[in-house]
Amino acid sequence: MTLLRTLCLPILGLALGLTGCGTTMIPNTDVEDNSKNRKVVSYCEQYRHAVEEKNVGLLLQMAHERYLEDGGNTSTTDDIDYGGLREYLTTQFVKTQQIRYEVRYRRITFTQADKILVDYTYSASYKIPGVSKEEWRHTVADNRLVLVPTGESYKILSGM
Repeated sequence: MTLLRTLCLPILGLALGLTGCGTTMIPNTDVEDNSKNRKVVSYCEQYRHAVEEKNVGLLLQMAHERYLEDGGNTSTTDDIDYGGLREYLTTQFVKTQQIRYEVRYRRITFTQADKILVDYTYSASYKIPGVSKEEWRHTVADNRLVLVPTGESYKILSGM
């Protein structure tokens, strides 16, 4: 019996590992596939498309009235509230001529404070007016959107 157990246990363990207690991810993300996460990713994809389409109206609609971007530092001189976001989108953002905005969702965290943290890596290519001609810029960075539930949807509290 001991020999049988010695031979069978590793095979059983391997079989269980292959049939999986693994987590299924939403395609093209690092995020577990479940209905809550799919709903968040779907909303964030609306945001991504609004950026690519330069849909200022939709971006403002998606932003929470308490929107605040602190610039990631202790200085308040670069903080942007909802009014500052509106001003930026309607004066600077609209000058961008072409935008390609790709996102890889890394993690979604539902906090006890009723906030949803969406960590992602983005690759942005965009054309802006330059001094003598248009210039292409490219940025790859990590970012976090902070969402709050509003009815059946969400609003963006920071991270745009």
